[in-house]
Amino acid sequence: MYKDTNKKIAATIEARMTSTRLPGKVLMPLAGKPALERMVERLKRSKYLDEIAIATTVNKEDDPIVELAEKLGVKYYRGSEMDVMGRVLDTAKSVQADIIVELTGDCPLMDWRVVDRGVEEFFSGNYDCGANVIERSYPDGFDVQVFPVSILEEAANKTDDPLDREHVSRYIYTHPEEYKINHWKSGPECDWPELRVTLDEIDDYTMINTVFEKLLPQNEDFTAEDVVNLAKKDEEILKINQHVQAKEI
Repeated sequence: MYKDTNKKIAATIEARMTSTRLPGKVLMPLAGKPALERMVERLKRSKYLDEIAIATTVNKEDDPIVELAEKLGVKYYRGSEMDVMGRVLDTAKSVQADIIVELTGDCPLMDWRVVDRGVEEFFSGNYDCGANVIERSYPDGFDVQVFPVSILEEAANKTDDPLDREHVSRYIYTHPEEYKINHWKSGPECDWPELRVTLDEIDDYTMINTVFEKLLPQNEDFTAEDVVNLAKKDEEILKINQHVQAKEI
């Protein structure tokens, strides 16, 4: 909970096994543990998250994600594969959340401090949404979006566009006349939007696994800044996946 807001804050993590570019990526091992487990471990340190819930699908292929969620003691919800907007909304409702911190399972390096900063930025004014993903500053892989369940529900009731339903908050961003958005940015210590630490292809996996293997022995609770500094110091890490192109929305 954030200060005295009396709002239940839940992180929803979109995760499925049938990724087109790298099937099964959310359970690929990073320094010996599944990527999704690494992400949940890092998020559990948050000061503001009251709940972490996995937003997965009804597909049988996603049974292993459910098994992992149960093992980790985190909630999960199974919904539509293609209607991700509806799946995230229903996941948040299933844990009686008031505020959604929308995250994706391809960001296993996510730093709980960045999440908490996102919550603080959302509550810093009368905003409908707070996000660091449109006006990028952080590396790709530290994407945080915060909005009330009521706002996402309102947006979901307004659109049946398949693109909106696939990309959870797209309707909100494409209607700035309806929604007040706080586009917050990193400080100079993490300002490197060209750096790619998101898990989409096999070279991304190799790069992220290398980061975990190098940073975990130094500090289990390493920061986003630690990731940036490692990439600045080690050009070989940068070369692993710098050729990978982000998928256009």
